[in-house]
Amino acid sequence: MNEHIPVLREVDQGTARLLPDVDRERAWLLTVDGAPQSYVDLDDPAYLEFEYARRLAHVVDGAAGEGEPLDVLHLGGGALSLPRYVAATRPGSRQDVVEADRGLLALVAEHLPLPAGSGVTVHGADARRWLEAAPAASADLIVGDVFGGSRVPAHLTSVEYAREVGRVLRPGGVYAANLADGAPFAFLRSQLATFAAVFPELALVAEPSVLRGRRFGNAVLVASARALDTARLARRAAADAFPARVEHGDALARFTGDAEPVGDAGAVPSPVPPDGAFGIG
Repeated sequence: MNEHIPVLREVDQGTARLLPDVDRERAWLLTVDGAPQSYVDLDDPAYLEFEYARRLAHVVDGAAGEGEPLDVLHLGGGALSLPRYVAATRPGSRQDVVEADRGLLALVAEHLPLPAGSGVTVHGADARRWLEAAPAASADLIVGDVFGGSRVPAHLTSVEYAREVGRVLRPGGVYAANLADGAPFAFLRSQLATFAAVFPELALVAEPSVLRGRRFGNAVLVASARALDTARLARRAAADAFPARVEHGDALARFTGDAEPVGDAGAVPSPVPPDGAFGIG
């Protein structure tokens, strides 16, 4: 393909566009129906453009010793930004990526192929169904980054889903989810309550302006059965080019408030973002 010509294609969940970055020779932005989904630099897979992706990477960086390989399950694929990051920073990792949009997978495979020997296996399937069929204690890290359009699907927000995450994680494993909400944070608070019903250790990573309710935005939920190194995570998040704050312990409990866990029967998708919250002008 001509590396400077945008690519437009209908995929299962809308209209996908691959837009070249004029500042980086082999870097691309993927959008679906105008909503940014992924950013990939084929020459530098450790470079992450999106703020939420950088925060997920901070969790990856703290999941084991520097450079140690991990077994990772990615629920949601997009253009495979985070799997590429893990493969580059932790060689020898084994990664499964589950993405329901097979048309999107075909687009990414054609125009943004994974390097040989990446250790990444991509599956066209529903994330919840794949998780339920996955072997117990088979993942060091599970990443939840599933958006139907701009919303997290309801079936990936319940206590039953959280229990499956806990079953598939190894002892001491970590779950990290990309979520999106704005004040008064009914969805985000319910997610914290839901995962607190399954995991004793939680943290939340987000830009201060989002946490203060000044704008709609992404927040990364981190959950584990073991104590999280929140001090290290906070240092990494604060020192990032897009600084973020880490809430945990009593502060996170106050943020969660009186929110209740959500079961499958009452689960709802994340809220519709305000116009322009994630769109490309």
